[in-house]
Amino acid sequence: MTGAKVAAQAPDSITARLARRLPFYYGWLVVAVVFVTMGVGVNARTAFSLLFPPILTEFGWDRGVTAGAFSFGFMVSAFLSPVLGRLMDSHGPRFVSLIGIVITAAGMLGATLAYEPWHFYLTLGVLVGAGSVCLGYSCQALFLPAWFVQRRGLAMSIAFSGVGVGSIVLLPYLQRVIEHSGWRAACMTLGLLALFALAPLALLLRRRPEDIGLLPDGDVAVAGTTAAAARRSNIIDAQWAATDWTLARAMRTARFWWVGIGFFSALFIWYAVQVHQTKYLLEAGFDPTTAALALGVVSLAGVPGQIALGQLSDRIGREIVWGIGGFGFILTYAALLLIDGKPSPMLLWFMVIVQGALGYGVTSVLGAIPAELFEGKHYGSIFGVLMFMAIAGGAVGPWVAGALYDATGSYSIAWWISIGMSVLTIVAIWQAAPRKVRAVAGQIRD
Repeated sequence: MTGAKVAAQAPDSITARLARRLPFYYGWLVVAVVFVTMGVGVNARTAFSLLFPPILTEFGWDRGVTAGAFSFGFMVSAFLSPVLGRLMDSHGPRFVSLIGIVITAAGMLGATLAYEPWHFYLTLGVLVGAGSVCLGYSCQALFLPAWFVQRRGLAMSIAFSGVGVGSIVLLPYLQRVIEHSGWRAACMTLGLLALFALAPLALLLRRRPEDIGLLPDGDVAVAGTTAAAARRSNIIDAQWAATDWTLARAMRTARFWWVGIGFFSALFIWYAVQVHQTKYLLEAGFDPTTAALALGVVSLAGVPGQIALGQLSDRIGREIVWGIGGFGFILTYAALLLIDGKPSPMLLWFMVIVQGALGYGVTSVLGAIPAELFEGKHYGSIFGVLMFMAIAGGAVGPWVAGALYDATGSYSIAWWISIGMSVLTIVAIWQAAPRKVRAVAGQIRD
């Protein structure tokens, strides 16, 4: 059935009529919606790094206790990930995104009333953590791969780079709000932005292009074939790809656990530095503006890095790009060790550039790796459990770094542990070997 015939049979809705008018471009419109959604939604959680120092100053709590709010929220979102997969399978991304928007806004606005540790655990922890998982990588990676096959890495890297652009725009602005009006004003700003900017965009989302009469990669790109045929054109291991992957069946494979280990260690190293970076740089001797700018420059460097590495992954494979990202974090932590007590601008900018341009490249293939291994009607449940392991890593990383600092007065041990976790994530994804199941576009031979 051709793309035109499929489109003619699409449901008569505003979204379907828009899709018929822009068949090739509607997938990229979905990418743009995800770009904006992640720019605000994920940075609502990332902003904890900026809120962390003034909250510590105001209340004087231990760092482990305060950073624990972020980690606790991550753990809650981890437990919600399998549920998120089922919600996506049953209700689709529009429903899940709207829930995330409301919960995130409630968490940020509720934080303005917080005065006890448990208040922050509930608002910036539970509510923002739960809301952001509905707006972030977990949600978007569940449905976005279905919109693209040949351009999967590029599309997802562009969409996920919204996090970087959001950081560039939002984080320096929020730092100015904190300096002039306090951290509560910053929380209120983010809460209102999430509520009023993202809700209208969420109405454009659909789970699959077939839901509105389109096919993956756009109507023109795959006209004359079926979506199923398009997805199977790159199969290397026919027996593996033909398996009806349920969660139980996937969990009996080594590949599933290698991906889980890779995801856990990747988010461990990602958030260990993200949460503690600003405070670490302040104590190393950098001024507050430079420390906040550094967090934004990481994201600035991440935008072209993610897009370039995502496109590269469509040519050379997902594992190699994941390895490049892991190596970027090795360099990041090595630079942090050298910065300790010596505020070297050269080391600072080297650290933030490799962290963003290379390390953040893992997000460009975060969704593609499990999709190419376990694609099927039960994929939501499988991916939800994998993201549980990933988010657990993101929760453990900041807590470990904070607890080690409280115990030793230094971040050095935490940074060395993170280097080891960086090596582990590279090895794990290479062992999972999606290259042996499905080839990327650049490796397909006619």
